[in-house]
Amino acid sequence: MAFEIKGLNKVTNDMKEFQKALSELDGEIGTVKFDPEDPGSIEVAIQDMEHIIEEKLGRYSSNPFAGPMMDQIKETMRDQIIQKAQEVRDNQEEEEDDERQ
Repeated sequence: MAFEIKGLNKVTNDMKEFQKALSELDGEIGTVKFDPEDPGSIEVAIQDMEHIIEEKLGRYSSNPFAGPMMDQIKETMRDQIIQKAQEVRDNQEEEEDDERQ
């Protein structure tokens, strides 16, 4: 029994486009600054980072490989910003506790 596999051209084109999207991520993605004590500042930093990612990868958002990757990168970067803010606050609290002792 023989059967024909269709759609390989689309998959190949999607993979080529995905490779282009990956090349957009070479080097530094971007930099954001925020006040770890200010939730509003943290939220602005998250929005700024999402905007940077959209600028780099937005044209690939309909790609079945790059679109989900872009969403995952946004989520990861959001988590990293929140985690960094918490680390800074924790370190400041430790320093204040050390000064009191």
